[in-house]
Amino acid sequence: MKLLTIVGARPQFIKAAAVSRAIREDFSADIDEILVHTGQHFDENMSRVFFDELDIPQPLYNLEISGGQHGAMTGRMLEAIEEVLLRERPDWVLIYGDTNSTLAGALAAAKLHVPVAHVEAGLRSFNMHMPEEINRILADRVSSLLFCPTETAVRNLQAEGIVEGVVNVGDVMYDVALYHRDRARLDSTVLQRLQLTAAGFALATCHRAENTDDPQRLGGILSALARVAEELPVVLPLHPRTRKLADKHGLLHHLDALTIVEPLPFLDMLALEQAARLILTDSGGVQKEAFFYRVPCITMRDETEWVETVEAGWNRLVGASFPTIVAAVSETLDGRTGTEEGNPYGDGRAARAIVSCLLQPGRPDIDTNVSPSTGKAS
Repeated sequence: MKLLTIVGARPQFIKAAAVSRAIREDFSADIDEILVHTGQHFDENMSRVFFDELDIPQPLYNLEISGGQHGAMTGRMLEAIEEVLLRERPDWVLIYGDTNSTLAGALAAAKLHVPVAHVEAGLRSFNMHMPEEINRILADRVSSLLFCPTETAVRNLQAEGIVEGVVNVGDVMYDVALYHRDRARLDSTVLQRLQLTAAGFALATCHRAENTDDPQRLGGILSALARVAEELPVVLPLHPRTRKLADKHGLLHHLDALTIVEPLPFLDMLALEQAARLILTDSGGVQKEAFFYRVPCITMRDETEWVETVEAGWNRLVGASFPTIVAAVSETLDGRTGTEEGNPYGDGRAARAIVSCLLQPGRPDIDTNVSPSTGKAS
């Protein structure tokens, strides 16, 4: 079987690493995987280094498409991916997540009648102002296999009338978090380089357009981080776009109180996540990694796709205002955290389940309504 995998953004590299590893280790005789990198993330620390660290095969195609408005970027990707599909004629196209690369891959394949498999299907924020929400809904609509990370995602699809081809495989991010957990602890030197001690700092990330494009929201977040830094050092790997917009909005002075670093390699980020006293983020992936490692998380958004982390008590949804962020940090530092019970994201074998389904999508013994077994990070 020929499988065409489309990636373009940092979180997709991480997820694709788990599935590509499962193919190489268990299914190499059955699957020829062709990797297409759209180029959506082109920064050295946000692209090539991830392929090296995660041992992802180098892309056969690098489309080098980045920048521009959503329509222009997606249109250029759609055109380029279509050419690749016509040349390679794969049996399946595998897409990840909710980026413009995801949408372009889904549309190009669907229009050429190539079946699409979507990893992280069924996620919903129910906020149609988010470009990611539009991308994921449209990708799900044209997919033949919908790989859900949780039962919540399965129910979201059922509510939209999508039941065929829906499989709860668990979360490939949990596979990755378990696989690289100890390696990050042992091999990363980021704590020493930044002169940090375990549980002696907060880790923050901020990159979503809903926060960075709005001067009031970005100001609330950065000023709150600066206040937190008066009590606890705050490490902020600063996304290039966030820095640019902070400058544009006249908010750079808030960064003076923070430990600002460039976007970090994957293992360094995992090491910081595991060692942090708490995490403040607007990233879906970081929310889950905090949960996997049982580090309290404060999510600076108005909604989250990962509701299970909130229900378990490890994640607080606080929006982007100064007082709510600061109050949530204070309560978290006072010791309010979640429980150790259960893990709704599977057993760490989602990637293998995905590949098995791709090889035999119509197999009668695949039960699309059964949750994967629970597991717990140690």
